[in-house]
Amino acid sequence: MIDVDPATLVLEFVGSAVLGGVLGFATKQVAKLVAVLIGVQLMAFRYLESQEIVIVDWNRLSAGFIETQAQTQTQATHWFESVLSMLSVGAGFTSGFLIGFHRG
Repeated sequence: MIDVDPATLVLEFVGSAVLGGVLGFATKQVAKLVAVLIGVQLMAFRYLESQEIVIVDWNRLSAGFIETQAQTQTQATHWFESVLSMLSVGAGFTSGFLIGFHRG
């Protein structure tokens, strides 16, 4: 029989939920900043391209994003085994991260 201490499980869940919430909030704030910076950069590229100062190969630029996405999808094969091995910490962190990301 498995000897499990419920107090330890609750403490791990709550601690990881708080940490996840803080990281989720911070991640959303950083993502907003990065989105603004990328948008400004793309606007600058479009302006410079319209003035014929630079030439941007948009097909080549977007191909890098597509290749990165394809590589990421092939690496996520055994995620279920990883989730089961750290269920109490993972569930708390994930729920806290999602709440923090949503509130951010």
